[in-house]
Amino acid sequence: MSQAAGRQYHIGLGEADIEGARYALLPGDPGRVPQLARGVGARAVELGQHREHCSWLAYIAEQPVLVCSTGLGAPSTAVAVEELANIGVTHFIRVGTSGSIQPHIDYSDLVISKAAVRLEGTSSHYAPLAYPAVASFELTASLVASARALDIPHHVGITASSDTFWPGQERYDNHSGYVLRRFQGSMAEWRQLKVTNFEMEAAALFTVCATFGLSAACVCGVIAKRVESEEVRPEAYGLAEQRWNAVLAKTLGERLSRKPEK
Repeated sequence: MSQAAGRQYHIGLGEADIEGARYALLPGDPGRVPQLARGVGARAVELGQHREHCSWLAYIAEQPVLVCSTGLGAPSTAVAVEELANIGVTHFIRVGTSGSIQPHIDYSDLVISKAAVRLEGTSSHYAPLAYPAVASFELTASLVASARALDIPHHVGITASSDTFWPGQERYDNHSGYVLRRFQGSMAEWRQLKVTNFEMEAAALFTVCATFGLSAACVCGVIAKRVESEEVRPEAYGLAEQRWNAVLAKTLGERLSRKPEK
């Protein structure tokens, strides 16, 4: 049996495991998978864990939705997308945390990415740097419509996806306290260019999915305000989680309840 038809090497899942799910929610942290699955679905079932990829099925509008962690950063995200596509997933939504770099974006607000700056290296293995990292319009518009309908604070913008948590996001609280010259002043430059936030996966997700003809979107909760400090505030996570769960449940509930087109 070919790998495409059977159990995938890294995620440890096969086509039969996901029960025909076409949508996948992709948190980075394996520890967040159970809460996310339970938070968006009427019921949720654990599938298992292989490496950094913890997987559950959530049932929304009586349809299965896969929740699978990607691990931290772009390389493992690309691996997860490739293998999930092999077993039939066509729509991918990254769900994670982020640091805002615009003063009007507050703690626990949601940022829905319409595109991403390719500060990571993984996407260049799929397309040249001139190729844009752009989210799927229809899927992203559904998330925005849900956030508006629920009156949840949100922002639609361009995300900067870095390969590193510290230097690439111009954090001076790293081990050495030093940031390479090419990153010094970079946060102010991205702010001037109206970039909304830093994270580490969206650019790879958007690029990989676009080159494969798949749909991708990204929603992140703000747990750091970089215009104020480099501090991450874990207490902002709970409200952000409530907000993205509500947006995702509404979005997927509506999309999965639609009658299939003839």
